[in-house]
Amino acid sequence: MRHRNKVNNLSRTASHRAALLKNLANALIEHKAIRTTLPKAKALRKYVEPLLTKSKSDTTHSRRVIFSYLHNKESIKVLFGDIAPRIMDRPGGYTRILKLGPRPGDNAEMAYIELVDFNEYYTKADSGKKSRRRGAKKKAGADTAAASKADPAPAAVVEEVPPMENAPEIETGADAAAEGGEEEKA
Repeated sequence: MRHRNKVNNLSRTASHRAALLKNLANALIEHKAIRTTLPKAKALRKYVEPLLTKSKSDTTHSRRVIFSYLHNKESIKVLFGDIAPRIMDRPGGYTRILKLGPRPGDNAEMAYIELVDFNEYYTKADSGKKSRRRGAKKKAGADTAAASKADPAPAAVVEEVPPMENAPEIETGADAAAEGGEEEKA
């Protein structure tokens, strides 16, 4: 029975799963965005967000703790040098998962996982705008009532957001073997 066991095993042993998440975390830190399957992206989010929180305090202890998870000196340098200063003011939610749809070969659900503060498309639109929902209801209610009386509601503008162009696709053993088998048959 697996009562109260919330870990997504990803059809792997514990050691294989730990190695997979370590490699995905290193790739995410190095490239700022990666393309992988949706379950792996969700598992990676739970794995990497506590590490990003820990990187906010640049101490020897926090560097050693994060190194025990990542085992990569270059990732530690990038994490504490580039990423930590940009996420210092963010209280959480350092990653974003964008669903892409099924992969053609095996119909696996694909997704981009990216660091929120490193996607220029989204950060240019915000440009330092900090807003919280608290307190906005009263002001928005009065403004929308006045605006609805003055003129009809404008048509909603839907804009498709392209994912980051330079995000590499990370292939793991099972994915690479499945794609390799497909190519040999063709």
